[in-house]
Amino acid sequence: MSLRVVRAIGAAERSDDFHVGRLLLLLHAAGGRGGTRPVAGIMKLAKMDFLLRYPNGLARVLRTTGGDEAAANIKPHERDTIETKMVRFRYGPWDGRYRRWIGLLVARGLGTTYVSGKTVHVGLTERGREVADQLAQLQEFADLRQRSTLIAKAVGPMSATRLKDFIYEQFPELLDMRWGEEIEV
Repeated sequence: MSLRVVRAIGAAERSDDFHVGRLLLLLHAAGGRGGTRPVAGIMKLAKMDFLLRYPNGLARVLRTTGGDEAAANIKPHERDTIETKMVRFRYGPWDGRYRRWIGLLVARGLGTTYVSGKTVHVGLTERGREVADQLAQLQEFADLRQRSTLIAKAVGPMSATRLKDFIYEQFPELLDMRWGEEIEV
């Protein structure tokens, strides 16, 4: 791998725009028909995003839930690498930048949040759904779009607590990790 490729990967990882785009596609898929239903909880969104960011993890979940692993279109190079680092957190996989990315979605008029009880609900505005639709049409985002849809179908209906338990059932290695330790799936 050339140094230029390594630098490009690093730049993409530091790009909030890439992460916001990925979350737009995931929120749109999780929002059901029309993309209007919000995700109930930042931790639930993080767990769903974990499956999007770690194709090997998504494959494991699809095998368990009866989903079509082939539809995830996981390429050979994706089986040996990860898009970015996530860490073991109190309630499962986590990236400390979620609140930042959600804030950027809201500040750009693409996302909306509200609190019900102790749960932060994260959804898309009409403009956010339009941008998600535009991204979904781009070939560069085809895999993320398809995988977002698979994730929404496989685990979207689960409550945040059920999804947490499911993730630990599917990835028991997470239980032995210390908080803050980097996850490698």
